[in-house]
Amino acid sequence: MSTQHGTPHDSRRDRGLFRTKTVEQSILDTEEPEHTLKKSLSALDLTVFGVGVVIGTGIFVLTGKIAKEQAGPAVALSFVVAGVVCALAALCYAEFASTVPVAGSAYTFSYASLGELPAWIIGWDLILELALGCAVVAVGWSGYIRELLDGAGWHLPSGLAGTHEGHFGFDLLACILVLVLTAILVFGMKLSSRVTAVVVAIKVTVVLLVIIVGAFFISGANYEPFVPPSEPNTAGGGLAAPLAQLMFGFAPSNFGTMGIFAAAAVVFFAFIGFDIVATAAEETRNPQRDVPRGILGSLAICTVLYVAVSVVVTGMEKYSKLSTEAPLADAFKDLGHPFYADVISFGAAVGLTSVCMILLLGQSRVFFAMSRDGLLPRVFSRAHPKYGTPYRSTIALGVVVAVVSGFTSIDVLAELVNIGTLFAFVVVAIGVVLLRRSRPDLPRSFRTPWVPVVPMLSVLASLWLMLNLPAETWVRFGIWMVAGFGIYFVYGRSHSRLGIRNRQAGKG
Repeated sequence: MSTQHGTPHDSRRDRGLFRTKTVEQSILDTEEPEHTLKKSLSALDLTVFGVGVVIGTGIFVLTGKIAKEQAGPAVALSFVVAGVVCALAALCYAEFASTVPVAGSAYTFSYASLGELPAWIIGWDLILELALGCAVVAVGWSGYIRELLDGAGWHLPSGLAGTHEGHFGFDLLACILVLVLTAILVFGMKLSSRVTAVVVAIKVTVVLLVIIVGAFFISGANYEPFVPPSEPNTAGGGLAAPLAQLMFGFAPSNFGTMGIFAAAAVVFFAFIGFDIVATAAEETRNPQRDVPRGILGSLAICTVLYVAVSVVVTGMEKYSKLSTEAPLADAFKDLGHPFYADVISFGAAVGLTSVCMILLLGQSRVFFAMSRDGLLPRVFSRAHPKYGTPYRSTIALGVVVAVVSGFTSIDVLAELVNIGTLFAFVVVAIGVVLLRRSRPDLPRSFRTPWVPVVPMLSVLASLWLMLNLPAETWVRFGIWMVAGFGIYFVYGRSHSRLGIRNRQAGKG
């Protein structure tokens, strides 16, 4: 056995593709003057970030769409099931974030528990997830703004209105949004948190207004039957079919008890984003206490809001009559209240702004952490001397995402965001178990209960949801991963700071 920073570890793990970076070294690297991020966030700021990224248009669209197509009024139970799955993952994230309060989220956690190659793969995966997610959200925001402009009699030239319905063009509004949010992120986390707080306050107010007002239009008859009779799901064949169907011949069903769980696999994606709270751990004043509070608090708030909205929308109008594009807004229109429909559209447009910004924040922190470790060019790991933000990685990624969003259709590669998130959940859950065994001495201000039961349940739940994704999504994800392996072996492995340290120390 050898020691490093006064802590025991297995010398065999210093070698090769699975060399691990100690928690102590990860924390020590954050103290280097050129690579130090400014600590300015509180538990409230983190909770606001979590709510800001999770609550998007999904709460106004997905609730009614899934009720009509898969679960009926029991969609509320689907949100509960999805919330439980996320809670399992959140407990694992909370322990890691309180133990390793360093930028990078699942990437940093994996480096400390699984090794360098798994850490690279999960970091590469997170960059894909967050970049594509931000681009798709920006395109959605652009669509809402174009509708508002059209209503006011202002029309963008077709060549600057984006790619949609067979028309190819550059989405100027989406590109501008990403560039403006990039600038806000460069000017400091406190400014970013203030902007996010204002946006979140607006959209949560809209959600609460919808819940309270909608409650007065609920009819008990619309809840009957609460769990509609089961119907076979005629999913597409070939690569468009869920992987589980191709592997096991499993034919999913809509409605009924199985419909509730099938719907949970879909509405789960409305929760994506709470894990981004962990990427801001290094910029939090008291990360051991506040990051777990931010993760679990934001998830709890979002689950309650999702369930409440689903109960209201299925009570206002029969599930079979709900529209699939704007079910909540259309329900108010059908009841003769177009004003509330406009309020919902406004809330959705405002809400997407914070979603986009926090996705940008998350990916820049992962990129920054990977660059600081030498797995990506070190030029991107400099913190701004005045604002204390990773400005180079933020600007570089912001420009790339702005260009991608300009040419991205709203439905292109969206599933890749989902599979990327679930893959991260699996890795983090496994990492919690491994770090408990390899480093039981580490101080943990938050401990995941019932280890290894909770992490293993998180792994199984995430894998089950991944199997419900189309096979073609797995193919695209595999191509991205192969590209990541290539970059690691060509550049990352030889430039790794951990590898250089180990070679200098004669450890291989």
